Amino acid sequence: MSRYTSRRVFLGGLLSGSLSGLAGVAMGEAPSVSLRPQLRPDGSRKKTATGVETLIREANLSGRVGCAVVDVKSGRVLEGVEAQSGHPPASVTKAVTALYALDALGADYRFETRLMAVGPVEDGVLQGDLVLVGGGDPTLDTDGLAEMATQLKQAGVESVKGRFLVYGGALPFTRAVDEDQPEQVGYNPSVSGINLNFNRVHFEWKRGSDGYDVTMEARTGKYRPKVTAARMQVVDRKGPVYTYTDGGSHDSWSVARKFLGKNGARWLPVRKPESYAAEVFGTLARSEGLALGLAEVVSEVPAGGRVLVTRRSDPLNEILRDMLKYSTNLTAEVVGQAATKKRKGEVQSIRSSAREMSHWAREVLGMKGARLVDHSGLGSMSRLSPEAMARGLAMVHRQGELKPILKPVALKDANGRKNKNHPVKVTAKTGTLYFVSGLAGYMTAADGTEMAFAIFAADKKRRDELPKKLGDRPPGARGWNSRAKRLQQKLIERWNTVYGS
Repeated sequence: MSRYTSRRVFLGGLLSGSLSGLAGVAMGEAPSVSLRPQLRPDGSRKKTATGVETLIREANLSGRVGCAVVDVKSGRVLEGVEAQSGHPPASVTKAVTALYALDALGADYRFETRLMAVGPVEDGVLQGDLVLVGGGDPTLDTDGLAEMATQLKQAGVESVKGRFLVYGGALPFTRAVDEDQPEQVGYNPSVSGINLNFNRVHFEWKRGSDGYDVTMEARTGKYRPKVTAARMQVVDRKGPVYTYTDGGSHDSWSVARKFLGKNGARWLPVRKPESYAAEVFGTLARSEGLALGLAEVVSEVPAGGRVLVTRRSDPLNEILRDMLKYSTNLTAEVVGQAATKKRKGEVQSIRSSAREMSHWAREVLGMKGARLVDHSGLGSMSRLSPEAMARGLAMVHRQGELKPILKPVALKDANGRKNKNHPVKVTAKTGTLYFVSGLAGYMTAADGTEMAFAIFAADKKRRDELPKKLGDRPPGARGWNSRAKRLQQKLIERWNTVYGS
């Protein structure tokens, strides 16, 4: 049963009928309130502000813009333009994912990564196999594996007679979140049941007297173990900058020498997460005096094993706060699939899990027309309407789980600098792709009135014209995005003037 009050119960009287407008729209009827500004009882004294259509026109944005703002106490739609049309939400999707995960898993849920022994430990010798078992933890890093290696030694294991196995089948393997993205971008890694360092590897280069010295490391603040599960070759060519091929046992990268300069570094995505995590653990185990053989990836956890070490993640609520702050795509895909697995007993793929989340959003949050293709918003084919998003945010406001983990968004002054003293306070989730920009969350007006809102802008034509595997920012994208963000602030300031003053 959903932890959130279902849409039917909610509309049936939880708020004493205050969302009568939501009921009609959620059930497919014509909205019972206008999408034009509604006068308050003191409407004769209501301040005037530039109209929404005028603000959108003056923003000089190609494509389409949709927006909606809802009073969180009454659930009444105050205003909207193209509010019931589907728009690409980009990373605003992560706010829906957070609600979905909290509903299915609970705020205190923790992911577990385990070391299991298949066989007895006698005089410090594990007579059977050692298994590294991933539980999907999206925050597992090299530091965490180092602690597990230390704990394994403390558990009395000094050597392993059998094999070293690694299992990542807790979640289905996905080679990349979105195959249309450039191969080398670190925000588009593989997803698995075991994910180390957000499935990224640190590539660093330094020019020496005899060419370039390159390293590939599972780097964290404490450790820098070198890896062979991802390898880099510097080559002479005009382009492209990076190429990737599947090396069988490893990720095989190449980089064009002419683009490197003197030195530098970047994070590259990992496409073989089980091998990557197993190699790093093996290195860390050797530092504890425990030599392991080459890891073997298995599709099932061997029967008869017992747990020697368990590493638990931070509570889900903290993981989600960081996900929303840093917009980590891997975290979103992991927690979304984990929620579907908890609800349905199994999960087949990111796409099928996103369909289940879309169904949940429509049924539980009343997000009519929600159609999501992933949990992160990286795929540009997802669609949400501004009204559905704003209504859903208004509905969950009373539960008090989402707003505290959303990121504060500072509005700017006339000179474009962040203004911490701005009278309007905003906590929201941003969403950005090339020629797509979104913002959705909560605003507190100068007089304390709280509103939920969603603003989506997209130029589908220009985005569709982008070449596949685009490596660089396309011409015009930076300016388009800047204009979209200025429009978002102007709309918020309008709503403050009209509905909160």
